[in-house]
Amino acid sequence: MKFTYHSKMEKYKLLIVEDDPNLGQILKEYLELKGYDTMLCPDGEAGSKAFNQNVFDLCILDIMMPKKDGFTLAREMRMTDKKTPIVFLTAKSMKEDTIEGFRVGGDDYLTKPFSMEELLLRLKAILRRTATRDMDREGQKEFGLGKLKFLSDKQLLKVNDKEIRLTTKESELLHLLCLNKDEVLNRSTALKKIWRDDTYFNARSMDVYITKLRKHLKEDESIRILTIHGQGFKLVEME
Repeated sequence: MKFTYHSKMEKYKLLIVEDDPNLGQILKEYLELKGYDTMLCPDGEAGSKAFNQNVFDLCILDIMMPKKDGFTLAREMRMTDKKTPIVFLTAKSMKEDTIEGFRVGGDDYLTKPFSMEELLLRLKAILRRTATRDMDREGQKEFGLGKLKFLSDKQLLKVNDKEIRLTTKESELLHLLCLNKDEVLNRSTALKKIWRDDTYFNARSMDVYITKLRKHLKEDESIRILTIHGQGFKLVEME
């Protein structure tokens, strides 16, 4: 998951992928009026590119689109991100489409035409659940990584009787990786969360800390931090 936390002053960022230019613009303007930061894409390919290059709190996907349909786009999203909520929009009301929408990882489903008020209420409910879940996860302090145990509050990595003391930055970065285990931790998200800014120099600093963490994790060869080109890093346990 691309982990984010929002204070009351921060805006949720939404991705809208809709090939109907009129509806897309109406959605964008309405949601921005309601306080959301939105990005509008006209087709599935543009939506895929935007999703891979940004961090969103929720995605609104039309199903019937040129170049790449909403179901295909959702499947691709779920390959790297299991938790960012997805809401499908469709002109169809077929039961099979509804089932397929949930099967590919959707969180909700609206059939056109729909009221903006209903859409807004559904988005608020989903984001509220997501925020509660994320805060609960952020509070987790102990993680098992193969034969390693990571105690984030003590900045300590343990393996058998050996203890490895981590620096604050190492511990914060490993904590984020653990919260997003088996999913891509977006580089920009990590930089803003830990370094407060995603500048080039901070990015180089993060690369140094990733290298240090990889050396620590060699105590168990099955635990790896993979570099996902153009996106970020993924903590995995190899079979």
